[in-house]
Amino acid sequence: MDATRHAGRTAIVTGAGSGIGRATVLRMVQEGARVVGCDVNAEALAETGRLLAEAGAGADLVVADVTRQEDVERVVEAADGRVDVLANVAGVMDHFLPLGEIDDGTWERVMAINVTGPMRLSRAVLPLMEAQGSGAIVTVASKASLGAGAAGVAYTTSKHAVIGLVKSIAYFYGPKNVRSNAVLPGAVTTGIGSTAAPRVPWAMERAMLAMATMPAPAEADQVATVVSWLACDEAANVNGATVTADGGWATA
Repeated sequence: MDATRHAGRTAIVTGAGSGIGRATVLRMVQEGARVVGCDVNAEALAETGRLLAEAGAGADLVVADVTRQEDVERVVEAADGRVDVLANVAGVMDHFLPLGEIDDGTWERVMAINVTGPMRLSRAVLPLMEAQGSGAIVTVASKASLGAGAAGVAYTTSKHAVIGLVKSIAYFYGPKNVRSNAVLPGAVTTGIGSTAAPRVPWAMERAMLAMATMPAPAEADQVATVVSWLACDEAANVNGATVTADGGWATA
């Protein structure tokens, strides 16, 4: 923890009501940033606010749905014209549903939250970062960005797509001093569990073969630490990277 790592910076963090998002808000505030945190769950966001107050800190917390353009605009407006860091953390899973079992509603919801949300927020902050001459976007991808055994078809597809988004931003905007990187966690103790509950027994049995080498779940702050570092000046030469934070699961 470095109390001045993000001093004078403004950061937007999505998924701020729980898990990695909440841990990122707490860490970035403790490291000197002014933070705008958003989440669709008002009650969970209020708990984040309580934890901040308990620590003698605060953040601008906005109830917002990252899949809605008007909500994205409200979140960016709350940053008052300056965004140095965007942490795209919000995400949902897909109940380990394989292609033959998935419904359109689940597919569309997962893609909207996991891909369209980060795209819209990144698109919204890029003009501010370009005008400032600097910025860092960190997007939470997944072990599922590297293979197909960690989730169902919608989540796996969405997290592969996230890597394409991250790399495209890095390639086109790197010369403008805007960096874009991804963090790839494995199992983490977060609030994503409700959408991780399996619905198709045979598909879960198949997925368990890939889960056999999975390390113990990490704490959310262990991943938030990586998010914070990728967003800071110490990582100035890191752009377009996919950084695994999965306890070595990807090596299996």
